[in-house]
Amino acid sequence: MALLEVKDLAIAVAVGGQLVPVVHGVSFTVEAGKTLGIVGESGCGKSLTSLAIMGLLEGSQVRITSGSILFDGQDMLTLPAERRRAIMGADMAMIFQEPMTSLNPVYRVGEQIAESILQHRKVSKAQARERAIELLRLVRIPDPEGRVDSFPHQLSGGMRQRVMIAMALACDPKLLIADEPTTALDVTVQARILDLLKELQDETGMAIMLISHDLGVIAETCDDVAVMYWGKIIETAPADELFSTMAHPYTRGLMASIPVSDREVERLEAIPSRVPMLGEKLDGCAFHPRCGRARPICSDIDPVAIAVSPSHFARCHFPGEDQA
Repeated sequence: MALLEVKDLAIAVAVGGQLVPVVHGVSFTVEAGKTLGIVGESGCGKSLTSLAIMGLLEGSQVRITSGSILFDGQDMLTLPAERRRAIMGADMAMIFQEPMTSLNPVYRVGEQIAESILQHRKVSKAQARERAIELLRLVRIPDPEGRVDSFPHQLSGGMRQRVMIAMALACDPKLLIADEPTTALDVTVQARILDLLKELQDETGMAIMLISHDLGVIAETCDDVAVMYWGKIIETAPADELFSTMAHPYTRGLMASIPVSDREVERLEAIPSRVPMLGEKLDGCAFHPRCGRARPICSDIDPVAIAVSPSHFARCHFPGEDQA
């Protein structure tokens, strides 16, 4: 059952009085109790899409220009503001990329966790504090009764990230959006955070939308995967199928760039050039300037999604062909 269904979502940025498209007709679903991974290089529109889902683009230079966001059967783009605010932070919550900048440095972490509880639940301040301590214990922070009164700068990066997870889980959300939840953490802490998210998902039954540029993280944690490039979904599939049969050359390029520990190499693989800039005009497939097997049609016609299997789609004129 689809808990979140994003249909043809388009986003633009106001620049010099004009709207410059940055996300182009993105569509995907997140199933209840499952994890969807969204992967791609920086600048592909992953975080913008998540902010649009959370309703956090209002009041900025960024606009949703078309499409729909259905959450639990409700179109979030047409709901009254008061109803939408009641859902955000309660039924749908988000972990942001950098906890040191997302946490308020002048408030104790317990106060910041309790704020969401007081906003969405009819409880006293004392009850909210107890719930904050319970959440700190849930995310495996030692001495939660003491740490509840700590300021963010008194915690390590891994503990701050756990506080962010506790804040997101404060009201038992049905959907958790995790935007690069392991950014700037060392490998050991990354593994602990990802294991924690999986444990919490098993305990609560929540769905997770995990945003990352790391295919290794996606492969280990996700049920389904959507690969984004230049504001478009260019490949979708169940995780096991995608990693066994990568149909789009961009997905293959991302996988090839991962270092392999069991052999020495003189030079790491890399996708040539860069992601196109904001507002850059491109005809045909947006990836064709970087693609090693592009053909004339690729620079002329933007491909549509082609079914590689009943559950696997790739936006490529020649999906599944070997890299030239």
